[in-house]
Amino acid sequence: MKKLLSLIIVLTMATLINAQTKSKAVCTDDCEAKNKKGELTCKLTSPELRKRKETVIKSLKSQMLQKKELTNGYSYKFIGSDKMVDELTEFVKTERACCDFFVFNLSISGDKSEAWLEITGPKGTKDFIKTELEM
Repeated sequence: MKKLLSLIIVLTMATLINAQTKSKAVCTDDCEAKNKKGELTCKLTSPELRKRKETVIKSLKSQMLQKKELTNGYSYKFIGSDKMVDELTEFVKTERACCDFFVFNLSISGDKSEAWLEITGPKGTKDFIKTELEM
């Protein structure tokens, strides 16, 4: 139990440190991730995004147990299995590369009953998640 708690603390600290050291991860309305029209954009090409929606995002959506709307994004509940935690971690790692304006928070219960993935960001993030990720 202490090892699991330590792992959760390390993951949380790594997320916080990453958010503090990458200005894009905690950007404001003037975020560099916005295009010239002031919209949030994904760095993937249309075919790459379509493939991601058909594979990775489709898998997450099929395993989602609950969705909560937040002021600046969404929180998603999943089963807390090691396999699911691995899938969520991989999703976060790859999503940071294409949508670097997102801020991620992963909360994992010690008893493996649940895992919550929170995706937030600057103004417009919630609409972006809804339209582009369709989540």
